Amino acid sequence: MKQGVQGSGDTGVPGLRDGARVPRQTRAQDVDRQWENPRPPVARGEHTHGEPPVPRPRSAVQRSSVRGQILDALRHALVAGDLKPGEVYSAPALGERFGVSATPVREAMQQLTLEGAVEVVPNRGFRVAVRGARELAELAEVRALIEVPVMMRLARTVPAERWAELRPLAEETARAATSGCPATYAESDRAFHRAVLGLSGNEQLVQIAEDLHRRAQWPLVGGPVRHGRADLVADAAEHTALLDALIAEDLATVRALVGEHFAGAV
Repeated sequence: MKQGVQGSGDTGVPGLRDGARVPRQTRAQDVDRQWENPRPPVARGEHTHGEPPVPRPRSAVQRSSVRGQILDALRHALVAGDLKPGEVYSAPALGERFGVSATPVREAMQQLTLEGAVEVVPNRGFRVAVRGARELAELAEVRALIEVPVMMRLARTVPAERWAELRPLAEETARAATSGCPATYAESDRAFHRAVLGLSGNEQLVQIAEDLHRRAQWPLVGGPVRHGRADLVADAAEHTALLDALIAEDLATVRALVGEHFAGAV
């Protein structure tokens, strides 16, 4: 931190000493100029006498980008079972694994803490949350309470051509399912559900449903993978069947498929 201008007569304003007076008109002009060219607020205790304005560093944007990439990678590792429930992982060790410093890893882990995926272990790192079948069933129930009524309303109001536009997303879930990778399928599955709910025009609904969906995809205790390839393929097939029913305006089939989909939600 730079030192302030020395001398007891320093007022903190460049070019102005104690005892000097500023004409009233000049003060008004200064205020006008401040509104036209506002300066960033200065925290108390900081000396900025004569300091030039500091440009916003590009590294802040790059750091945010790295943090986002690490967050995506950690979410992928959670769903894939690479980060196992109950295990503790340190930010430096994960940073070395991803080829970055510990800082973006720690920041990403803090976000996962807010989401309930991990918990902080003082002086050690982060422990992956331990989840059981009951929590998964509760998440499926809440998702059904939110999404089923919305889907039924959309089934009665959205024209067939809009549903047809979602066909590529349903086909993508089918391709992802054949890979047998739960993390790859999880991303395509969320994208399909997000697009369906997005037709409601309610962004808050989409965000809440996405959070619940993501939490439902975390691994259970007892194994890193909750569903095998056959289960993923069957789940993806329900997306295609649902679109077919929506395009045909077959509400009875839509209701049955939606109920079955959440009963065995992936």
